[in-house]
Amino acid sequence: MNQYAGMARAGDNAALCDLRSDTVTRPDAGMLQAMAAAELGDDVYGEDRSVNRLEAVLAERLGKEAALFVPTGTMSNFAAMLAHCQRGEEVICGSGYHVNAYEAAGASVLGGIALCPLPVRADGALDPAEIRAAVKEDDPHFPVSRLVSLENTHNGLAVPLADMAAAAEAGRAGGLSVHLDGARFFNAITALGCAETDLAGLTDTVSVCLSKGLGTPAGSVLVGPADLIARARRWRKMLGGGMRQAGVLAAAGLYALEHNAERLAEDHARAADLAGVLRGLGAGDVSQATNMVFFTPADGRNDDLRAHLAAEGVVIGGGSSGAIRLVLHKDTGDGALSRAVQGLQRFYG
Repeated sequence: MNQYAGMARAGDNAALCDLRSDTVTRPDAGMLQAMAAAELGDDVYGEDRSVNRLEAVLAERLGKEAALFVPTGTMSNFAAMLAHCQRGEEVICGSGYHVNAYEAAGASVLGGIALCPLPVRADGALDPAEIRAAVKEDDPHFPVSRLVSLENTHNGLAVPLADMAAAAEAGRAGGLSVHLDGARFFNAITALGCAETDLAGLTDTVSVCLSKGLGTPAGSVLVGPADLIARARRWRKMLGGGMRQAGVLAAAGLYALEHNAERLAEDHARAADLAGVLRGLGAGDVSQATNMVFFTPADGRNDDLRAHLAAEGVVIGGGSSGAIRLVLHKDTGDGALSRAVQGLQRFYG
């Protein structure tokens, strides 16, 4: 399934309920006020106080030495892999994980890093035995296995800490470092009911996206050991990701950490409610985890459903067949969810 299929839409952004992704959120009044009041400087010179504060706050919260603010999650993962690996070295990851499936093979095309994708279990984890088997022996015919890249959440699934620890330990037993694509890190810890350091402490580096469940306009933060983050900062410059007065975005991140992290449970609850409605309609296969619902219409009328809902101000993604991903977020409150439910009931009524 391509989770980005059918994502673009025509129109003037007048949708009343947008379920395509949690990246579609808009800054609220409080976030805009924080952005307008941000202390600014030139971040490439290390002089933007808002960026410095965001990096320090996330490093401390996740129990790491240092942090780096970058424009996107893809750049954060890429800079991490470049900092961990030399050209010709290898990253072991999940076949359906974002670094392998949805980042345009940038690590290989631009970074000279080989990706070794493994099957992802139904619970979103990697099998430790398969990780151990994938680590290459010291032979010039093979790339040097250097890094295991994990993901949490994966397709909304919060991977249990024990499974994360087992995968990380399997990598370390082979001499590998461990990275976590934690694009929805705070959704994961909300679902797992654990501390931020419980999850972050299992890996060497963590990429945290601010523009998904946390609702900022842009930005991700890479946290990890000081020496590795220093290398990643140099890579950020080469990748063109050095921003100047980036404090306007960093201030949004600081606001989100204070106001939007704890409310993620509301998105999870609304996703469960939406999944319950779809199951009650008996209209197809339904699964739900954290803030995501995956719905496969039994009649295959994906395009008809999309057009019907669009006419009622509800936007969904997904292709012409297969599963449709519906994502709940801070801009889909009870009123927006009610509109989506009513539209589904009318279509399947």
